[in-house]
Amino acid sequence: FTAEAVTRACLERIEARDREVKAWAFIDPELALSQARAIDRNGAKGVLAGVPLGIKDIFDTFDMPTDMGSPIYRGNRTFADASSVALARRAGAVILGKTVTCEFAGLTPNVTRNPHDLDRTPGGSSSGSGASVADAMCAVAYGTQTGGSVLRPASFCGAVGYKPSYNLIARGGIKFAAESRDTIGLIARSVDDADLVASVLIARPLSPRRDTPPRIGLCRTHLWEHALPESKHAVEDSARRLEASGASLVDVNLPESFEALAEARTIVNPVERARSMAHEWNT
Repeated sequence: FTAEAVTRACLERIEARDREVKAWAFIDPELALSQARAIDRNGAKGVLAGVPLGIKDIFDTFDMPTDMGSPIYRGNRTFADASSVALARRAGAVILGKTVTCEFAGLTPNVTRNPHDLDRTPGGSSSGSGASVADAMCAVAYGTQTGGSVLRPASFCGAVGYKPSYNLIARGGIKFAAESRDTIGLIARSVDDADLVASVLIARPLSPRRDTPPRIGLCRTHLWEHALPESKHAVEDSARRLEASGASLVDVNLPESFEALAEARTIVNPVERARSMAHEWNT
């Protein structure tokens, strides 16, 4: 198969479904296809040759607008790609389009719906990224997480969420929410897909195949008693399934000092958001 054929398949899926799901903030089919044709003509193929990526609409893209989910930035154009977008292009990825985000990757919901049930939320703030991957519109999509904005939409949409360690993926060229906490992550259909894209963004080899079952920590945080019964069931049922499949489960108990983290977040997050949004507030 060719990069063009894969891109066309994604565009056809978007055409068929996105009027209902509303995962995409910007799609230009001819721009996407021109990238794919160039990849097919290129003799030396990169690691991500022909892989169609969705890019959360707070990442700069030199050839597409970056609206950040806000009407005051509609049609906003930037001169350069965010570093993570540029690295994917260099590796041969097709930058398929921009996925819908909650305004400024915050709390204001946008138009995206959950592809499994259009009356339910896909989760935010990387809502379009979660929905587009879950509905087979693209292979992998970029997200950012300040509180839960990669793992939540991945969970709500039934996809794989990868939230790496802070600053492991270079953050140049994104609109910051809370700069000391914002983390670039990925939403994918499989762990292998997330691993492949991460290997390019972090400049590391693919993860080696395991010969032994994984050892997995089960952490019931200090907020565990505030969780709804169905949330607790989801976590514990997953743990039971992993254990039944051969994984080694270990209870992880956090030190008491972690109890202060939730309150600290409610202070740090708005202070840093206010700094990040100083221009928008002023003007």
